[in-house]
Amino acid sequence: MSRYPKERPEGQERQRRQFVNFVFYKVDPAWRRLPKEERQQGVEEWLSVYHQWRQRILLYPYTLFGIRADADFMLWRISYRIEDFVEMSTELARTGFGQYVQPSYSYLSMTKRSVYVDEHVHEDQEGTRLEIRVSNAKYLLVYPFVKSRDWYLLTQHTRQGMMNEHIEIGHKYPTVKLNTTYSFGLDDQEFMLAFETNHLDDFVDLVMELRESQASQYTVRDTPIFTCIRGEIESVLESLGG
Repeated sequence: MSRYPKERPEGQERQRRQFVNFVFYKVDPAWRRLPKEERQQGVEEWLSVYHQWRQRILLYPYTLFGIRADADFMLWRISYRIEDFVEMSTELARTGFGQYVQPSYSYLSMTKRSVYVDEHVHEDQEGTRLEIRVSNAKYLLVYPFVKSRDWYLLTQHTRQGMMNEHIEIGHKYPTVKLNTTYSFGLDDQEFMLAFETNHLDDFVDLVMELRESQASQYTVRDTPIFTCIRGEIESVLESLGG
């Protein structure tokens, strides 16, 4: 490996891939004890920054308030510049509301074409895309995913066979849409999985069936799992009880 990074040779530019960030926030209870006017002013400042960034990157807000004890709301952020996440976070932190909000989890990943989907091509195949296409589903189930090193020592043919079973099980649940992004070298996990659905019972049944698949024996970690409820950002902040 070269000591100094080099630019790609001319003519070898790759198709652009998106950076993806799932950032979960916890609100300091002291915020709810502030005078109402101060809370409102701080939230208005925060919303002003949020809506400015919404014109620059893809932003999808979700509430988890009352569902998990360690996260109150989440922003699903998608951009072609990783620096956008840093700059947006800095501006949000400087607002009145931002002083009482701390990230409790933050996961970073990128889009990448899956090596397992060629045998299962269908319309809008998620594994072939380098762009995230978020649906209008009410619920989002998010979790980091890590496979064992033994998985990567298997031959491509062996892994493909097990993934064929995995993909076929997924096709039995068309009400659940999977978004897979890749974290290799960027974050602690290897993948980020984000399932969109309007039917949580279908997702429960899907996960139970996947537990019985052959590939599941190579799973090292697939927690924590976050159940998120989609909403406009104003309603998401309103759900926080301020």
